[in-house]
Amino acid sequence: MEEPKLVRRVPSESLKSPTAAESPSTTKRKSWLQWDLDSSEYDLLFLSTCFKLLLFPSYRSTDFEVHRNWLAITYSLPISKWYYDTTSEWTLDYPPFFAYFEKLLSIPASFIDPKIVDLNNLNYDAWSVVAYQRTTVILSELVLGAVLHRFIRGSIDPSTQRVISASLFLHPGFLIVDHIHFQYNGFMFGILLWSILMARNGNKLASGILFAVLLNFKHIYMYLAPAYFIYLLRSFCMSPAGKLEIKNFLSLANAVIAVFVISFGPFIVMGQIPQVLSRLFPFTRGLNHAYWAPNAWALVTAADRVLLRYVSRTGADVAINVSGVASTSRGLVGDTVFAVLPNIKPIHTFIITVAFQSIALIKLWFTPNYKSFLTALTLCGYASYLFGWHVHEKAILLVLVPLSLLAAERHAYFRTFVLASVAGIFSLFPLIFTPGESIVKVIYSALWILFVYVPLTRRVYEYPNSLSFVIIDKLEKIYLAGFAFLLLFITAFPTWAARRQGGTLIPDTCVSTADFTCPEPDPRPAGVAAMEFLPLMVTSVYCAVGLVWGFLRLLYVYLHEERAYQGPMSRI
Repeated sequence: MEEPKLVRRVPSESLKSPTAAESPSTTKRKSWLQWDLDSSEYDLLFLSTCFKLLLFPSYRSTDFEVHRNWLAITYSLPISKWYYDTTSEWTLDYPPFFAYFEKLLSIPASFIDPKIVDLNNLNYDAWSVVAYQRTTVILSELVLGAVLHRFIRGSIDPSTQRVISASLFLHPGFLIVDHIHFQYNGFMFGILLWSILMARNGNKLASGILFAVLLNFKHIYMYLAPAYFIYLLRSFCMSPAGKLEIKNFLSLANAVIAVFVISFGPFIVMGQIPQVLSRLFPFTRGLNHAYWAPNAWALVTAADRVLLRYVSRTGADVAINVSGVASTSRGLVGDTVFAVLPNIKPIHTFIITVAFQSIALIKLWFTPNYKSFLTALTLCGYASYLFGWHVHEKAILLVLVPLSLLAAERHAYFRTFVLASVAGIFSLFPLIFTPGESIVKVIYSALWILFVYVPLTRRVYEYPNSLSFVIIDKLEKIYLAGFAFLLLFITAFPTWAARRQGGTLIPDTCVSTADFTCPEPDPRPAGVAAMEFLPLMVTSVYCAVGLVWGFLRLLYVYLHEERAYQGPMSRI
């Protein structure tokens, strides 16, 4: 699954743990507010900001109104009503730190345009709110930029680390999800990377505190919590001999508890914890989202569709669940019911996810160094994405961001990074479907891949040294080339469907399901109506193949790391 050529090379500086001479305690460190940027970094920051400003008028999803409504909730209502308000369908469902963050943002918004924070002013889309909210995304993303800058400044190989840091700051995932679709992922991943940086620098207490802060901004980062728990417990709270370090354990435990008390304290006092938790964890959703996240369940769901068609055509003696005939391929939010295969329940996804995470965590327990932590952290996020319940496609950033820090370690990691990045970024394309922005996402992503691929390939490339690795290498290249044909298909499909419709594009009409009937018959030809969601299904399944393979590849490389490669980074 990798191309191991047993050649020692200097490991990626993104994985470097500082020596005693480089320890923060023995070196004078500049303030985080002093960026000491060089000219190329200033140029990158300036050009990227200008480009993001040009995207202000671009398409924005319902998430834009979600966050505008949260500004109104936190500004207009007392804290006791934040998690009870139902004025809009977009109720507050993030942890308290993010609610406090929205409260902070709502204060300038009230001066710029009071209508922004009017609780009853639903779907407000004046230029003032568009400019303000998009500006807050750009400014909050400076946290990400500052942390990535520190990764460079702490490096003995700044050129390679600069490529990795720039690739993260300019990541197409952030452009699509934050600056077009609209969210604040850049800001929160900045906190995650800050925590990872502290782990790299040996400041494990700060790393744990920052991760606790992050959990109180967005609880999806719980996917990564098992790796943090094992790493901090084993490397900070226990001695190398396995003895519990009481002082360190209490320091970490008290610090983490303090973070949660600060976050949830007001709601504990008001007796609102059950209400807050009910907002944070709504367990009424189905296995798949409307657009299947390209994970293991997308492949299982697609297999159920294929088996259903086979049974229907051959008349095979197989029991068919009638309610599952139309439930899994209509692009609707709701329970996923299979027609042929057994149904998947939340407990099944939980067991499978924990099982795959445990494989990585067991090794982390016995090798609690920074490199092992970073790889196990990536695998925990990866396993949660592939096997979790009702995973959204945007969660792929939990995989791609930490994986980027491993990209320049050696060729096996780099190839995994390329496969996961291409499949993961392409899987985000359906979020943006308007013509102008579609051109932007494709061109920008292609340029980004080129920018990252060329310099890192020169650093880490190793020619496959056996027939099996040559075959794997060729198959991976064929798979990557297939994305060009996939893009051509999903671009041409609407035109083909329009011709089948009689020269007009398919309208957004109702599609009947097992639980709902359209008020009027669907006017489209049966074949066209049945394949309305075919481009999404094909995209999901094709990307899922690459992402599942990337996970197995990374897990294999991680488990065989010591046998295949021994470098300085194997030490703490």
